[in-house]
Amino acid sequence: MARFTSFDGTELAFREAGDGVPLVVLAGGPGRASSYLETLGGLDASRRLVVLDNRGTGESGEPADPFTYRRDMLVRDVEMLRRHLGLERVDVLGHSAGAGIAMGYAADFPDRVGRLVLLTPALRSVGLSPEQSDWDTFLAARAGEPWFAGAVAALERNAAGDDSVENRVAASPLLYARWDDRAQAHARAELGQWKYEVALGYNAEGAFVPGVLRRALADFDHPVLVYACTEDPISPVRRCAELAELFPHATLHVHEGVGHYPWVEEPDRVAKQIATFLDSRKPDSPNLGAPNLGAPNLGAPNLGP
Repeated sequence: MARFTSFDGTELAFREAGDGVPLVVLAGGPGRASSYLETLGGLDASRRLVVLDNRGTGESGEPADPFTYRRDMLVRDVEMLRRHLGLERVDVLGHSAGAGIAMGYAADFPDRVGRLVLLTPALRSVGLSPEQSDWDTFLAARAGEPWFAGAVAALERNAAGDDSVENRVAASPLLYARWDDRAQAHARAELGQWKYEVALGYNAEGAFVPGVLRRALADFDHPVLVYACTEDPISPVRRCAELAELFPHATLHVHEGVGHYPWVEEPDRVAKQIATFLDSRKPDSPNLGAPNLGAPNLGAPNLGP
């Protein structure tokens, strides 16, 4: 892992994979070490991935002031990384809660961003979190799965205050379209990757001012890819379509039949789609043809920011 010193003296780590034009990659969780991202399905074959361990996670140091775990403060670490790399402008990819950081970076440092990829993005930062009806529909569609009762019980424990990593993993079958050996191994890895205090700091009071961020993103005049997946309860397709509409030059790509970690389930397709977007020459036009996720009625957990 390479290292640099951020704005407050905290030493942060990042790993690099592949060759070519750099792509800064921001992990989610929030509070999860970036190793869960792997190579995003082999995206390192076309890009030099610069994958940051957010402060307090993975190989990065813990800050003296936990206030700096807050989502809007993590934006400063991205800018310090860009300066460390000596790049005038960077392409940025944020996954899940990392997309909240990426959007904040695009808002605060728009001239430093080339292209922006929001991969199954967490939506709280722009006021588009899943609603009760989204969760009800999603859970109703999964009710016949053999793991369903255990996962829903974990959601109920979460609602009652169980924020342990073990409980997060118990609920994780909901985040994959296929709960096979590959998905199970990827989910279990979180046991050694997630830190509660970092997640708590990310979501601290004042971290989210949706109206301010939405207005800033309306002026972000660079190409954006919003990558949604039909089996993802964190980033419902209909909400991702609304996110894409906030930008002047956004494309919504809908990946059918995969969940919150699409590179785990269909790696080649994920890497190809993102690489195609990053390498395209002209700003992309909006593509807001999203499926309708429809209706039933169950209960709404909080698995993401």
